[in-house]
Amino acid sequence: MYNYKLIAAEYLAKKIDAVPANELSEMLEFPPDKKMGDLALPCFKLSRIMKKAPPMIADELKAFLDNEEGFSDVFKNIESVSGYLNFFVDEKTYCETLKDIVSSPETYGSNTDGKGKNIVIDYSSPNIAKPFHIGHLRSTVIGQSIKNLHKFSGYECVGVNHLGDWGTQFGKLIVAYKKWSSKQEVEERGIKALTDIYVRFHKEAEACPELEDEARAAFSKLEQHDEEYYALWKWFIEISIAEFKKTYDLIGAQFESWLGESFYFDKTDSVVSTLRDKNLLTLDEGAHIVKLDDYGMNPCLILKSDGSTIYATRDIAAAIYRKNTYDFEKCIYVTSAGQSLHFAQFFKVIELMGYDWAKELVHVPFGTVSIAGAKLSTREGNIVLLEDIFNEAITKTLEIIDEKNPNLENKEDVAKAVGVGAVIFHDLSNNRIKDVNFIWDEVLNFEGNTGPYVQYTYARCAGITDKANHTVDINNLKLTNEFECDLIRTLHEFPAKVVQARDDLEPSVISRYLLDVCQSFNRFYHDCPVLKAEDETVKNTRIALVAATASVLKNGLSLICLKTPKNI
Repeated sequence: MYNYKLIAAEYLAKKIDAVPANELSEMLEFPPDKKMGDLALPCFKLSRIMKKAPPMIADELKAFLDNEEGFSDVFKNIESVSGYLNFFVDEKTYCETLKDIVSSPETYGSNTDGKGKNIVIDYSSPNIAKPFHIGHLRSTVIGQSIKNLHKFSGYECVGVNHLGDWGTQFGKLIVAYKKWSSKQEVEERGIKALTDIYVRFHKEAEACPELEDEARAAFSKLEQHDEEYYALWKWFIEISIAEFKKTYDLIGAQFESWLGESFYFDKTDSVVSTLRDKNLLTLDEGAHIVKLDDYGMNPCLILKSDGSTIYATRDIAAAIYRKNTYDFEKCIYVTSAGQSLHFAQFFKVIELMGYDWAKELVHVPFGTVSIAGAKLSTREGNIVLLEDIFNEAITKTLEIIDEKNPNLENKEDVAKAVGVGAVIFHDLSNNRIKDVNFIWDEVLNFEGNTGPYVQYTYARCAGITDKANHTVDINNLKLTNEFECDLIRTLHEFPAKVVQARDDLEPSVISRYLLDVCQSFNRFYHDCPVLKAEDETVKNTRIALVAATASVLKNGLSLICLKTPKNI
């Protein structure tokens, strides 16, 4: 893959002995304004190493590069401006990038950084017998996007859906089911019936606290594998997973493991034994904890006063199991920022247990979701089901299609791809750590910087190339217009954006970048006739640019879980 950023870094390394080319490449930036060049080196990053002021460093590097053989074949000009060294790419160099994209459209932007390395990504992980609501969307699409980015970089990825399938809530659910529901009702209404009786349990328990005792007793029987209660529990799981998979199919989320909390129930004894052997456990009011005062954290609870385990114990057991099973390079957990302390605690406990791979555990936090400012709560019944959101988005999209393009083939499938894409893109369009206040009108607004806008731009590109019915001659390319250069400059950034999004674990880098691609393409398309270009070389080049844009949009959209219908 042609990479003028790396080429610039290799030339710079000839002058800067103390910094290797790969590190210099990371220092180079893509300026926001083309007047500042196609690449820029902020020389203040080199001040300490070279022991000179940034403007002097920039001047010296410019003087050196101006006389380097072959440099002018790639860069038509370099400027030293206020401590920055700005590089301006030659049009012939842009054509090399265009050749790359057209020659390998499906793999452009990918890399092999992760070859031979395993990554485990724990995401989505909903609770059994609770509906998939808007709050679950964030973990699912952020996690799946992070997984896609790593796969695109050559990693072997294991997506883990760590289902919440254990705990006292199942005692509550069993009690509620036996009191207020039936097999027929659950079979007919599925997870909605289970949610209703779960909400009812908490309302009834306010007036009748004895229900909590019944629930604890029921869960105790489940822990002892009571035949009836165990069968109910397994049934609740089957019903829930069948419902979850409908949503995952819409999103395109795929998991290699569905092992939930219950799988680790019998693996916590060895965790407790290791902690005892290393004198890490402290008895505190009947409970067993690991003190973390020296690390500025509250203690990590391992065993409750009744001797039962808690989330942290099972999470520690799960991490050990995953390391032994997959030998991961990293194990990534995608959850709400509200759980940051929990992850910091059990990561530290694993480190104290003597596992040097604790540094490979990474928590990826994201902001909370509220509905018009109100916190989501299943037990309070304050939720917006993701199924309802997707259905509403699909219905609205279908109405737009019926109005603007009623004869469109497969319009139901297109409406599904665009409607679901609108919801996903809305979630991924901002930095993941930001809180999201869910407002219907914003989510379903298809105007401006939205998923449908990006999908429509891709469809426009696909339509142009199909109509052209032209095989691009990659040896007959010539850029003649500033909008052509601006577009290929933007497309060239895609591989770097993939690496940035992957390393920062931040899918919004791709979302925002795709909007830049669309804006650059639409400026190009407005000012540069493609099919009506009179010069054959110019026409060939512009068709190549359209095809290249389609490739980058398709690859980028797939990274953030959006489909690419060719007709909208």
